[in-house]
Amino acid sequence: MLGNAPEFQTVLRAMKIVSATDATVLVTGESGTGKELLAKALHRYSRRQSKPFVTVNCAALPEHLAESELFGHRRGAFTGAIHDEQGRMQAANGGTLFLDEVGELPLGVQAKLLRFLETGECQQLGQPLTSRVDVRIVAATNRDLSKAVKEGSFRRDLYYRLYVVPLELPPLRARKGDVEMMLKGITTELAMEYDLAPPLYTKGAMRLLNQYPWPGNVRELKNLCERMLILFSGKRVEVENLPREIRQFQQPEASPLLDAFRLPEQGLNMDDLEADLIKQALNRALGNRSKAARLLGLSRDTLLYRMKKYAIE
Repeated sequence: MLGNAPEFQTVLRAMKIVSATDATVLVTGESGTGKELLAKALHRYSRRQSKPFVTVNCAALPEHLAESELFGHRRGAFTGAIHDEQGRMQAANGGTLFLDEVGELPLGVQAKLLRFLETGECQQLGQPLTSRVDVRIVAATNRDLSKAVKEGSFRRDLYYRLYVVPLELPPLRARKGDVEMMLKGITTELAMEYDLAPPLYTKGAMRLLNQYPWPGNVRELKNLCERMLILFSGKRVEVENLPREIRQFQQPEASPLLDAFRLPEQGLNMDDLEADLIKQALNRALGNRSKAARLLGLSRDTLLYRMKKYAIE
């Protein structure tokens, strides 16, 4: 995983520390920030590195088959179950099970996952007896699970079982200086894979790439690297060669108040200003209160206190 930004390096250091344990990890962050890559790195640094790393996309599991996919089933457990089948949990025995988009699990399966986290016991559909499997759980989501708990779509007890060690990946736009390094590193890897000469980005093109906010995060950057490598192998990539959304991106104008920190002549209402800034931070952080607190330079507890003060939900 490439990047020198302090926010990113902090996550990597925490990942390496927790990898030495079997603690459950919850990886959060926007879509495309590299949550699965972080989970694989955690497995690679752990004592389980020689054992399986099994990935489950919880959002892609049909609700009626989710329990069978995770825990397996015995022959005759349901219509169509013509033979015994092990689940992903058994397949990951001794290793790591990565539950991507864990917030999409049906409530019934959440209960069985909670049972496993509490006891280590796994029960196949149609099997009256339980068995024990040695699996480390790493879960990931781009949803605000605390909000899902309040809405009733995610179990509160499971949330706290998963939230043992949270690792939050910052979006690419917050990783100052990492875009150029990542672009070169990803391009080099892809050039070897495709056996093509990497393109050369002009200063103007690189300046636009550094300014662009990358809403698709690392995934979007990788797609760009692959496209430019294929279309401009061994050539120069000029500004006009970049995708339209990057060429047309305009940096938003800074607010005169925040840019110059000057008090308007007519004065201002501090409570209204503070409440408005909190709402802006929550919107920018997609409701993630920890992230919003960092944007405002506050502790999470201070943010929660001020949200209560201004009746902000």
